[in-house]
Amino acid sequence: MGQTHSYAITTTWTGNLGHGTASYRGYGREHELAADGRPVLPASSDPAFRGDPTRWNPELLLVAALSDCHLLAYLHLCAVSGVVVTDYRDRAVGTMEQSGDGGQFTEVVLRPVVTVADPSMIDRANALHNAAHENCFIASSVNFPVRTEPTAVS
Repeated sequence: MGQTHSYAITTTWTGNLGHGTASYRGYGREHELAADGRPVLPASSDPAFRGDPTRWNPELLLVAALSDCHLLAYLHLCAVSGVVVTDYRDRAVGTMEQSGDGGQFTEVVLRPVVTVADPSMIDRANALHNAAHENCFIASSVNFPVRTEPTAVS
């Protein structure tokens, strides 16, 4: 059996407007996410669900986790494969379908644009995205497709 890792956070609701959850419209969705030694992350629900549009929400955090995990797995593979990445930007998009009171993500598409140091690295840089996807712990943990549409330039 492999190693076990644990990740602890504290979620603190800050949206009590004086009457708790006495009514659906009577409370704020604001909360804070904290982990030891890290800045507090202001969060809320999605604006579609009465949330604060200036704060992170669970849906954005899920897409961000998938994009971030892919980035880190990809950079590692590039470093050990001789592909020199000088810039990386991903404009990831997640799609969630709501039905009634429930819903689920149906897909996340990662669209990383990677700049490499030399044109001879472009094909290898594009190919490494498949392995990065296979190595991403977060992508391996979700029950919906995570597609990658990469572009490499030099």
